[in-house]
Amino acid sequence: MLLGTVLVLLLFGGAGPASAHAALRAGDPEDGAVLKSAPRHLTLTFTESVGLLDDSFRVLDPDNQRVRTGEPEHVPGRSDTARVALPAKGLGEGTYTVAWRVVSADSHPVSGAFTFSVGRPSATSAVADPGPVENPTTATLYNIARYLAYLAAALLIGTAVFLAVCRPADATALPRLLWAGWGILAAATVAQLLLRASYETGTAPALDGFDRTLTTRPGLVLLARLGLLALTALYLRWVRKAWSAKGTRIAGGALAVALALTWAAGEHASAGIQVPVAMTSSVLHVLAMAAWLGGLTALVITLYRASVVEAATVARFSRLAFACVTVLVVTGVYQSWRGLGSWAALTGTSYGRLLLFKLAAVLVLLGAAGLSRQWTARLVTVGAESVVPEQERVPEPAGGPPMPAPEKAVANPPGDDGYRRGLRRSVAVEITVGVVVLVLTTVLTGTLPGRAAEEAGTAAPAGGLPVASVTNVPFDMGPAGRGTVQITLDPGQVGQNQVQAIVFGADGGFATVPELRLTFTLPSQDIGPLDARLTDLGGYWGTSDFNLPIAGTWTMRTTVRISETDQVSETNKVEIR
Repeated sequence: MLLGTVLVLLLFGGAGPASAHAALRAGDPEDGAVLKSAPRHLTLTFTESVGLLDDSFRVLDPDNQRVRTGEPEHVPGRSDTARVALPAKGLGEGTYTVAWRVVSADSHPVSGAFTFSVGRPSATSAVADPGPVENPTTATLYNIARYLAYLAAALLIGTAVFLAVCRPADATALPRLLWAGWGILAAATVAQLLLRASYETGTAPALDGFDRTLTTRPGLVLLARLGLLALTALYLRWVRKAWSAKGTRIAGGALAVALALTWAAGEHASAGIQVPVAMTSSVLHVLAMAAWLGGLTALVITLYRASVVEAATVARFSRLAFACVTVLVVTGVYQSWRGLGSWAALTGTSYGRLLLFKLAAVLVLLGAAGLSRQWTARLVTVGAESVVPEQERVPEPAGGPPMPAPEKAVANPPGDDGYRRGLRRSVAVEITVGVVVLVLTTVLTGTLPGRAAEEAGTAAPAGGLPVASVTNVPFDMGPAGRGTVQITLDPGQVGQNQVQAIVFGADGGFATVPELRLTFTLPSQDIGPLDARLTDLGGYWGTSDFNLPIAGTWTMRTTVRISETDQVSETNKVEIR
C-alpha cells in the first residue's frame, strides 16, 4: 500500500498531455468556419494514428442531402491525418454538416460531427449526426466475447502456472479446467473476429466487411491469438504431466507472454504516451491477473476435488499470489496514471469513476486474499506439526552410524478439515470478487480514458457529441400565425459559443423581425441573466463571442419583437456540459 501511494504521487506529479483514444485535434475547415469559397478537400488531424472505414466521412448539404465525395485516405506519411476530396464543381452557398467515424489505434471506434459554411451560414435541416455510434446488439455481443476472453485467459494461463509452480499431488481435475479455458478463449476470439467489422461501423451483426477486418491491426491481432491458441493446443497435448520440467516451463512461459501481448497490442497500451513501457506493463498486468485469479480457481477445485492436498502446495500458491498482487499494484498504478492524466479526471470522467469502482472491488479482493493467507498459514502449521517418520530406521551404511529416517508431511493431517473449509470459503470469495473485477476491466477497456477525454475537450470542438445544441422555439406572431426561432449554440458547452438564430414564419419561410434578444439564466447558481447580444447579420441573428461560464441546466429566454409595439417571450431549458 505504501509503494502504491508513493508511485501515485510521483507519477501524477509528472503527468503530461496525451491520449489513448483518438481525439480530433484540428480540422480544415474548422468547426463553425465561414469560408469565402468552397474547399477542395476536407482534412481532419487526430491525436494518434487512426484507421479509416469505407464510410468514414459523410457530408450533408443545407437540404440534408448526401454530398458525393471521394474515398477517404490518409495524408501521405501521416497516419494521424485523414482527408476526403469534395466535389470538383465545388459546394454551393450555405451550411454543411460533416459526420466522421474512424478507428483509433487502440482498436476502439470513435466518431464526431461539426459544421462549416460556404459564403454565409444558412438555415439547414441537417443535424450534426455522426451516424450510428454503436448497434446495441453488436456492442453487447462484442463486449461479452471480450469479457469471456479475459476470463478464459485467466483459466488457461492461471491453471498452467498453478500446475507448474505449485505442483499439486493430485491434479486429476485440472486438465479439464485447462481445456475449458482454451476452448472458451478460442470461441471468444472467433466471435470477436466475426463481429469486428460490425462493431467498427456500429451496424447490426453481419459478415459484411470481414475481408477488410483481416487487413486491419485489430483483425491481425485476433488472428495471431488464434494461431497462438493452435500452438497452445499442441503444447497441452505434449506436456501431459511433466509440468515442473524446465523445458515445459520455458515453452509455457513463452506462450503465455505471447498471448498476453495480443491484449497489449489491441487495447489502450498500444497508443498514447510511453508505448513500450505501457505494453510491457500491460503484459505483466495480464499475466499477474491470470496467474492469481486462474490459480485461485485451480486451487479451489483442488481443495474440493483432490484426494490429497499437501500443505506445501497451498503455501507455494500463497507466495505466488503475493508476488502477483505486488505486480498488479505497480502496473495498475502506472496504467491508472496513464489513463487518467490528472486527479480531476478521477471523478470528472466516466473512466475515472469506473476506475474507482474497480479500486473498491480490488480492495475487497485484497481483504479476502489476506484472509486466505491466514487460513493458509494455519493449514501449513498443522501440516508441519504432523510430520512423521516414514520408518523407524534405514539400513546402516557400511562403516558408519545409523542414519535418521527421512520424514514426510502428511497431506491431510488430522484436525485440518476446519482450516480447509475456511480456506475454501475465502478463496471462493476471492474468485467471486475477481469476476467482478474482470467485468469492470472489460468495461474500462471500452471506455474513453480520462486523459483522452480531457484532451478531446481542449482540442477541436468537433471531438465531442453533440457538436451543437439546436433548439426550435415556437412563438405567436398574432394574426400571421405561429412562427419558429431556430437557435444553435455551437458547441453547446462551457466556454465560448457561437450563437445563430433564424426566424421562420408560419409558412416555413424566412421572416424578418425588428429585434431578437436572447438571455440565459442559471437559477441553481443565481447567475444571469446573461445577454447574448445578438446582431442582425443579414438573414439571421448571431454572435461568435458568447461565454457560458459553468455547466448546468440553463433557462434560455427568447424575446422576439414582431412590430414596433408588440413582442413575445418564450423560455426553454438548455443543458450545457
